[in-house]
Amino acid sequence: MLELGGGFHPELTGRENIRLNATLLGLRRKELKSRLDKIIEFSELGEFIDEPIRVYSSGMLAKLGFSVITQVDPDILIIDEVLAVGDIAFQKKCLETINEFKKKGVTILFVSHNLEDVEKICDKVIWIENHKMKNMGEAHSVISQYREAMA
Repeated sequence: MLELGGGFHPELTGRENIRLNATLLGLRRKELKSRLDKIIEFSELGEFIDEPIRVYSSGMLAKLGFSVITQVDPDILIIDEVLAVGDIAFQKKCLETINEFKKKGVTILFVSHNLEDVEKICDKVIWIENHKMKNMGEAHSVISQYREAMA
């Protein structure tokens, strides 16, 4: 199970946090060495990769965290509002990567208030309101009911 950005340390650089996070997620040194450049390239952080992440914006942190998981093979992937930050092009790249994980059979727990993203990613949806499950079922059906209730 992966949680985006779990294990990041604010005083370490982006590059150092990649190494730390990837190790926590089970990548071996040899695997990390062969995947490090792909992770950095995916992140689009450029020269900021060697700056402490305490200076990163929330969008930069999301990019870094998501970039690490692109090179790990999870059974379950937890994605909590990751597409709410970052630019449109990066969000699109994330959606494509999430769909690649889906095709591989990865279970994805996707948390979002963006119904369009939920429709693009999820087959089943749980509608939670006031800390209680209000509805659960096929994505299109539950989202339609939610939209009607909010109208």
